[in-house]
Amino acid sequence: MSNKNNPVKIHSLEVENVKRVQSVCFTLSPDGLTLIGGNNGEGKTSILDSIAFALGGNAKKPSNVQREGSMAPPKIKVTLSNGLIVERKGKNSTLTVTDPTGKTAGQALLNSFISELALDLPKFMTANDKKKAETLLSILGVGDKLAEIDHKEAELANERTVVGRELKSKSGHAEQMPFYPDLPLTPISASELIKHQSSVLLKNAENEKLRQQTKSLEDQGLNIAAVITHKKDQLDSLAKEISDLEKDRDEIRTKYSESKKSADQVQDEGTEEVEKQLNQIESTNTHIRCNLEKQSATEEAKEKKKEYDSLTENIEKVRQERLDLLNGARLPLPELGISDGKLTYKNQNWDCMSGAEQLIVSTAIIRQLKPECGFVLTDKLEQMDSNTIATFNDWLIEQGLQNIGTTVGDREECTIIIEDGLVAENRTITKTKTKPKWEFS
Repeated sequence: MSNKNNPVKIHSLEVENVKRVQSVCFTLSPDGLTLIGGNNGEGKTSILDSIAFALGGNAKKPSNVQREGSMAPPKIKVTLSNGLIVERKGKNSTLTVTDPTGKTAGQALLNSFISELALDLPKFMTANDKKKAETLLSILGVGDKLAEIDHKEAELANERTVVGRELKSKSGHAEQMPFYPDLPLTPISASELIKHQSSVLLKNAENEKLRQQTKSLEDQGLNIAAVITHKKDQLDSLAKEISDLEKDRDEIRTKYSESKKSADQVQDEGTEEVEKQLNQIESTNTHIRCNLEKQSATEEAKEKKKEYDSLTENIEKVRQERLDLLNGARLPLPELGISDGKLTYKNQNWDCMSGAEQLIVSTAIIRQLKPECGFVLTDKLEQMDSNTIATFNDWLIEQGLQNIGTTVGDREECTIIIEDGLVAENRTITKTKTKPKWEFS
């Protein structure tokens, strides 16, 4: 009875004594928007409710079908583009579905090509973000896989956040730490300095011992010379002693000459630099340790940066996986997607879309739920301005879709005007994309 390339639409409608409708009968435009206008309480919504009840079954049945004060039973007749005639009439609003050959069928046939949400577009539009996304995912058949990808991205993002905090902490710590140039890479050893100092002091002590020895020899020589002078006065008695002393003197002179020569050549080394280094060793080592800690902190920050960059790369891969998944699915609209469990269009969340975009997105998604259904019902379009209505109408014509909507008041865009449950005006409309021309009859 229908297919995706030739979706079923509503050709004509007859309604009598249903809710606020007395009697209406009109043919609908096969493409674009058929807009029903009128004041509140005149029966506009009752027309949509009649269509929904006729095609959607008892789930769409109003609590009180019959028009108040009417003696005649309610009657609804919907003629579809595939030739089916759907009627509900009588006290119990009995359903009759007749095909062009005269054969009858029931609600099951209607359910096979009519979308439940097509009978109530606002139900989708007012659903929460999660429900909208779930509806789209049910169409695409990728809900479980997308949820898995989103969970994976969330885990990576959380891990990257932790690493990012550590990276920021370590980088800041490394930057704030002082650094002292022109110092060795490792702390100075106090024991080595003390050992060096001891070696210098020992050498200096040996030098002093040599000087003292030289001085002692010099004193001894002077003393002997004085004795010789004294003894010469006693030359006769002391000749032999003088001879012996002269020998001693000559030996001492020889030793003295050698000792004097060595003593003149030695030079003491200063310990001031070693003492200075010993006095500054703790401060120097503190600076060296600061340098080492800064170097370590910088290396840790570099490692965290690598880890952070790696997680960012993985997140981008997961996001690309999601994009590839959605691109591979048959989306109702280009640039339609799911992000963070929410429906998006042109990278905008639902509340950031224009009114026309919300209408287009909703209609496209509902259409794909059952492509065989080529119409959608939309109540309360008075919330949309003329530009929004025009944009929505252009898109419907491009897609070959039909929308029956209602609005409060008598707007230029209205096709049907309802007053007191009757058709007060039926306008023949010639629709031209982007700039509709309205002719009245």
